[in-house]
Amino acid sequence: MKMKKSVIALCLSASLLAVLPVTGFAEVNIVPQNTAAAPAIPASALQQIVWTPVAPSQTQTAVLASAGQSLNAPGISGKVAAWSVPANVGELTITLTSVADKQRSVFAPNVLVLDQNLSPAAYFPSSYFEYKEPGVVSEDRLEGTIKLTPALGQQKIYVLAFTTPQDLQQTTTMTNPAKAYAKGVGNAVPDIADPVARHTADGTLRLKVSTNSASSILVGPLFGSSGQASVTVGNTAAPAQAYSAPAPAQAYAAPAPASVPAQAPAPKAAPVLNDTEAYFNQAIKQAVASGDVDKALKLLNEAERLGSTSARSVFISSVKGKG
Repeated sequence: MKMKKSVIALCLSASLLAVLPVTGFAEVNIVPQNTAAAPAIPASALQQIVWTPVAPSQTQTAVLASAGQSLNAPGISGKVAAWSVPANVGELTITLTSVADKQRSVFAPNVLVLDQNLSPAAYFPSSYFEYKEPGVVSEDRLEGTIKLTPALGQQKIYVLAFTTPQDLQQTTTMTNPAKAYAKGVGNAVPDIADPVARHTADGTLRLKVSTNSASSILVGPLFGSSGQASVTVGNTAAPAQAYSAPAPAQAYAAPAPASVPAQAPAPKAAPVLNDTEAYFNQAIKQAVASGDVDKALKLLNEAERLGSTSARSVFISSVKGKG
């Protein structure tokens, strides 16, 4: 099941769907925005799920046998794990790990990412999560890293992990521990058989969330890059009222970092001078073009504080590649 793949740069919104491939060495091309390939889950079922909050720099472990939730939807087998992640802290890097157990079985995860209104935004099938050999402090596992850039104005996005009937019919070939040890110490690798892990409907999942304030929204092709592109989650225009998820028993109250609010200026500011507005609009375009989206966001905030009525539309069109 070990596969190499390429991931595309994309932007998902009601008004934008830009997709261009990254150069890669692919046996399987993963297209995250193709959520039509994911199981169709009724909105009412999603609203019944308890989403466990995960803060940046935090790792949450879910043992599905005891802590998994039931989700009655075609194409989903066994229990699911569900997390909510802050969407107002910039680009998110999410690493999902499925740990193989000693009985040589492993949960083959699929991940559906939903925006703040529980609308599907990206889908990562089980083929995205590669087998990783055990190390000094790590186990046999299936693992994948997902980069997400929440669109402006969202407070949370949602991550759902599950397996499918098709996954349960498959297996994963692992590395024999003797081979892993020989590689680790630089010895000759013995010619012995590798164990095969069956896929099961439960397992242990770990979700780690980190942020990178220097990252930018990726739109269009990444020429010369072989890394995974960021997926923009949610509408880049002013968002609708967000879905309010049921709170878990012991919810983590994530700190509220500075973010770019949806356009809702309070008291009316005096109209900004034309020259000033033109200056900020040009500076926003240049910042986005150079990949410095953080700077563009700061310029947007300052321009709107001064009364600009066009800075936000300039920022959005620039991010979409129309600036």
